[in-house]
Amino acid sequence: MKNIFSILLIIIITGCATAPQPQKTQLQIREFQTRTYTDVDSKLVMKAMLNVLQDDGFIVDNAVPELGLLTASREVDIENKGKAFAAALFSGVHARWEKNSLVIASCNVSDIKDGCKVRVNFQQKILDNKNGIVKIRQIDEQEFYQTFFNKVSKSIFIQKMGL
Repeated sequence: MKNIFSILLIIIITGCATAPQPQKTQLQIREFQTRTYTDVDSKLVMKAMLNVLQDDGFIVDNAVPELGLLTASREVDIENKGKAFAAALFSGVHARWEKNSLVIASCNVSDIKDGCKVRVNFQQKILDNKNGIVKIRQIDEQEFYQTFFNKVSKSIFIQKMGL
């Protein structure tokens, strides 16, 4: 009976395990962080990116058009009231729990021969209730960047049409 239970337990554990995802190389990440837009200048693209970031709830921290640099951030409350209560109950004034998610966007826009090239990097910081950093990670999901660049393309089109 113990053998059957052990075998079932092993099957359940190994059946639930997921294969580790292969790490993306920096070149692969750079590829989906970068887009080239033709027949537009960097000023129009920067304005389009500003609009998209603001539409997505970002606050523009810095914009330097001469360098093609744009940085913005968005903070979201991610506090779980149950975890906060439990942490405070067991640790008192020294309790720490995840409180905010801060997403930082860094954009680089460069003029090229027939348009401009854009590279965007997003980073996420998880902060605790005392503003300490719990975790920092580069957002490296290709779909995230595709969604962002689709919005930028639409914003460029709207600006070109004067809407």
